[in-house]
Amino acid sequence: MTDEEPLRGELAASLTAALQRVPETAGKDLVLTPLSGGITNRNFLVTPSDAGDRYVIRLGGNDTHLLGISREVEHAATVAAAGVGVGPEVVAFIRPEGYLVTRFIVGTPVSLEQVHERRTIERVVDSLRRVHGGPAIPGLFVPFRIVEAYRALAISHDVPIPGAWNRAHEASRRIERAFLESPIELKPCHDDLLNANFIDDGERIRIVDWEYAGMGDPFFDLGNFSINHELTPDEDAWLMEAYDGEVRTPRLARLSLMRVVSDFREAMWGVLQQAISTLDVDFVAYANEHFERLLRNAEDPGFERALAEAVSA
Repeated sequence: MTDEEPLRGELAASLTAALQRVPETAGKDLVLTPLSGGITNRNFLVTPSDAGDRYVIRLGGNDTHLLGISREVEHAATVAAAGVGVGPEVVAFIRPEGYLVTRFIVGTPVSLEQVHERRTIERVVDSLRRVHGGPAIPGLFVPFRIVEAYRALAISHDVPIPGAWNRAHEASRRIERAFLESPIELKPCHDDLLNANFIDDGERIRIVDWEYAGMGDPFFDLGNFSINHELTPDEDAWLMEAYDGEVRTPRLARLSLMRVVSDFREAMWGVLQQAISTLDVDFVAYANEHFERLLRNAEDPGFERALAEAVSA
């Protein structure tokens, strides 16, 4: 979605100058319009005066490298995702600024209500299977280490660590031990599956915003998608049936445990954002909300059962 007013001023001039180095937009009058959504980045719709194709230029936020984001990896991951028909087509990666330019995807948003429909879940899984089966991408995504890195960085920036950390970390360590007993192959993963990052182009659900992508456990993608949209147990079963062709208890258990891991990553992301973000967002409340949900799920009797069942995944 776009805001109404075109971008003007120094930033507009800087971006326009950068876009003159891109063959598709060079020599054209350009109108840049801010796109809504996003917390760590700014995105602008680029409309050339010749009424041809439209593009999106993406600017990384300040200090996002502290969140483990590499713009070079994001570029490579977006190219790979585009290659399997899921990500937006990459037009250019402008160096040294690190601006990513993609072709604008014509489509409709995917609503929260739609995400709970079986057909939508199946379509999301189709896109994920294409990505997970695609070419390897640079970079690793290991959530068990990421939360620890976020904690160390937050401490170095004098951000207080919530008291829930110890219980959450112990649950995370138990999950990691269970997964080490039943390892699975690393796959290219998106790692930030929110419906705000989905666009329905009429044929497929396309996925944008690949800044956290890396080689990782595909069940993080599945668990992340599930917990972000608070899927019900029945909806999780639909998810796994679409992904595997059947519902297998050990893999459903792994999905359940990754819901907890996803919330831990999100909680610590909120903690670290307290040090680096300049946005008017209550990241303390954000982090606490995710800590509360992950601990509630980790203290549920089903958690112990999932730990035992996941070993045979």
